[in-house]
Amino acid sequence: MSNNFPKLHNAAWPGVVGKGSPGAEPAIDLDTMLDLTAQANVRGVKFDGVDLFLFAPHVDIDSSDDDLKRLADKVQQRGLVIGSVVAPVWPPTGGGSAMGNEAERHQFVQQVRKSCRIAERLRRLGVRPDGVVRIDSACSPSDWLNDPEGNQKKIARTFREACQIAADHGERLAAEGEICWGGMHSWKRMLQLIELTDRPGILGFQADMAHTLLYTVGYNAPEDAILPPGFDWKDQNRLDDALRTLTAALRPWTIDFHVAQNDATVKGSGTHDKTGRHCLPHDPNGKLDIPKHAGYWLRDSYGNLLQKIRHICWDGCMFPNEVMMKPETWNNILATMIAVREAHGWSE
Repeated sequence: MSNNFPKLHNAAWPGVVGKGSPGAEPAIDLDTMLDLTAQANVRGVKFDGVDLFLFAPHVDIDSSDDDLKRLADKVQQRGLVIGSVVAPVWPPTGGGSAMGNEAERHQFVQQVRKSCRIAERLRRLGVRPDGVVRIDSACSPSDWLNDPEGNQKKIARTFREACQIAADHGERLAAEGEICWGGMHSWKRMLQLIELTDRPGILGFQADMAHTLLYTVGYNAPEDAILPPGFDWKDQNRLDDALRTLTAALRPWTIDFHVAQNDATVKGSGTHDKTGRHCLPHDPNGKLDIPKHAGYWLRDSYGNLLQKIRHICWDGCMFPNEVMMKPETWNNILATMIAVREAHGWSE
């Protein structure tokens, strides 16, 4: 292996996202997710770290300093580090809509405050060399549509408040582009929101390959589709052109990157309205050539390496527990991550 950057991280939150509620599979505890990550091995190469969801049962948003020291120890004992962390900004997790009333917006900002405090503490403990705090608008596209321009301004105002908190903690915020979040549900609206917030260097974009693929087909925002209705997914050249258009717009703002696969279908439940379907890397229905299309985010339009993403993370929410408990699942994912790094990485 010729490259050692970007570092390779696994997301721990697939152990809890879509798990643990009535009728759903049980959550997979953090220790198990850490063990599955640490045990993956492809020709002597292992995952370098994990990205975390700051919500119980994995990491309580109100963790004490002693709790965070224990968290740091358990991660380091497995030869891992911590990278980006997800702020629980949604109403069911203690947050509130970023375009909501004063109380809701206050709850959103408070959750960002708590998340930035944890992120900073983990950095000072020496277990978190880099990463961002991930946020979204915590509201639905359908509610946003009641007043698109007014709601967009409200979200930007809330994000600016959150950015000030992040700056005070020495952190950056990454807004994840996903079609289930109002004001972020299309690539054009995502770009507009970042520009309205106007906090370069503090607020950036988190690109997830599974979610950004759906931007091209305009789910929840057909007016902003790049590909035509009924697109033939065998037309590789047209797909490549669409992804080039998308990445040219959002890549300059991208500060966090998720490697993922998608079959161009959507699913939805609860607050996740029509969100992208994560697939295993070699799913026969997957539409992405992962190493190739990852390069659209990790290189500029001329093909030059950007070297600004210090770690990349695999995101695979909603896989069945049976799949997640198989070592070969994580070895296959790790092999895909290695392929991305070999194609678009560098050595330091």
